[in-house]
Formats: sequence, structure tokens, C-alpha cells
Amino acid sequence: MRRLGDLEAEIMDRLWTWNRPATVREVVDDINKTRPIAYTTVMTVTNILYNKGWLLRGKQGRAWLYSPVRSREAYAAALMEDGLGESRDRPAALVHFVEKMSEEEVAALRKALRNVGRQAKS
Repeated sequence: MRRLGDLEAEIMDRLWTWNRPATVREVVDDINKTRPIAYTTVMTVTNILYNKGWLLRGKQGRAWLYSPVRSREAYAAALMEDGLGESRDRPAALVHFVEKMSEEEVAALRKALRNVGRQAKS
């Protein structure tokens, strides 16, 4: 999975944060609070995200409403999986990754592993 480009990530961040379908106009207006950007630029990149399979869209009147296909967490997990795929020694890569985790993250990982283990036994 390719990492999102800067504007792609900015658009997806808003849609993930809002957790509701939104129009290009809403995204443009929100980005324009911090920096100027053209409506057509955001419309083009949003359409690219739709064509790449990142967004769903549906009509509301004359406007398209966009919503993410996957969660921010699913995106992050896919990036981590790709990163592991770059290693010739996945267990060693995992060790390096876990060594950089906080105590809270390690506890969450342990809990996730227990839950996955329980599901596999079911």
C-alpha cells in the first residue's frame, strides 16, 4: 500500500476526524482556515482518492458526499504490514518495532494478541 500524498492525507484526515460523509466544499472550507487552496484542486484529489478505492461517494442534490472506505487504524495497520514486508527477517523487524513502543502500547499489543488468540481457538 502506497502512503498517501500530503493533500490526500489532509483530505482523509478530515473525513476520518469528522466520521461522517462530507462534500468537497466542506473540506475546502476547512483547509482554507489554515491555508489557501482551490476548490478544483481538492475536487481533483478527492476524485483521485475515490478512483483509487479510498472513498465512497453518493449524491446529495447536486453535490457528491464522500466517506472513507477504511478507518484510519486500518490504513495505519496496512502501512505497518507493508513495512514488515520490506524486511528479510520479519521477527527481527517486529522486535525492533516493539522496542520503540511505550509501556501502554506494549500492554495494548499484549491484549490484542490475547484477543486474537482467543478468536483463533473459537
